[in-house]
Amino acid sequence: MALCSRSPRTMLHFDLRPFARHGLLTAVLCCLIALALTLSKNGPWDVQLVYSLAIGLSSWLVIELGRHWLRGPGDIPWPMGWRGMALIVCGIGVGFGLGTTLGDAYSGDATGLLHGHDAVPSLIITVAASVAISFFFYSRGKAAYLQARMAQAQRDATEARLKLLEAQLEPHMMFNTLANLRVLIATDPPRAQAMLDHLIAYLRATLGGARSTLHPLQDEFARLADYLEIMAVRMGPRLAFTLDLPDALRAVPVPPLLLQPLVENAIRHGLEPQVVGGQIDVRASTRPGPAGSLLVLEVVDSGVGLGAAPAHDTDRPGSHFGLTQVRERLATLYGAQGTLELIAGEAHGTCARVTFPLNSSTP
Repeated sequence: MALCSRSPRTMLHFDLRPFARHGLLTAVLCCLIALALTLSKNGPWDVQLVYSLAIGLSSWLVIELGRHWLRGPGDIPWPMGWRGMALIVCGIGVGFGLGTTLGDAYSGDATGLLHGHDAVPSLIITVAASVAISFFFYSRGKAAYLQARMAQAQRDATEARLKLLEAQLEPHMMFNTLANLRVLIATDPPRAQAMLDHLIAYLRATLGGARSTLHPLQDEFARLADYLEIMAVRMGPRLAFTLDLPDALRAVPVPPLLLQPLVENAIRHGLEPQVVGGQIDVRASTRPGPAGSLLVLEVVDSGVGLGAAPAHDTDRPGSHFGLTQVRERLATLYGAQGTLELIAGEAHGTCARVTFPLNSSTP
């Protein structure tokens, strides 16, 4: 008999819900056996019921508690090898002996069932019922155990994929920043020094914390502010930006480095082609969805707009690498519910809009 457990259990620490459910199923089977024996004119209903419940529940209790005591490490719900078979034999023997004793006490039979003509049929019924219900519970527990292992493997694969995507994205951002820094060193050393200071602060904040699949949205905005400060050093008055994060959304979990590639894309393909530069606004909000509230993150720029960037820029290998990574990470985490849209402005500019469920976790 197997509990559908998900963490190591001992005989004194196990989930009472499946334990009670298994006991109830065993009691129902015992009632059906008693009814069948009564209809076969083997004795009064109440006597058959007491014998059946006493034998069945005693056997079940010995096997159920014994398997928790003998089970192996981890989540395996049944003792492996000969221990499992020996446990069933022990449960049948103890249950039959104890159950018949209780039944004899109730019926007032001085000779006892073990010495009567019904001993062999009763023993056969006990063995068959115990083996059948043990196999049933074992099969259910094994199926639940395998499903839990498959789900854990899928979660591990998802997390590994997200780590790979993030590991690919961070060097991409660093390469672009260092390329900008190299230009400033030759043309404007003071501004290069200021950018280097901001870069050090950005790296300290980024690498100082432990890596995780998700982090609070306020951390994402803080990291984004550092990145925009770095870009502002290089672009000077050609870059202006605002960050709008409502207090109610500050603790919402989001994937790390989700917004920075969108801002980088807005600067490279929207603002830099313009002599005057432009404005970038980053904001967070919510809206209702078909299955609950959705988190909406938008990066809006006042740049040249979709399709207006120079051909040599948009055709450059890796020019939209960040957008591809964002889409893949959203698809891995949220499936079809995670989307990235690029929306053209009415006159000029572009809005990059990310949408995914507000109250969701990693698969």
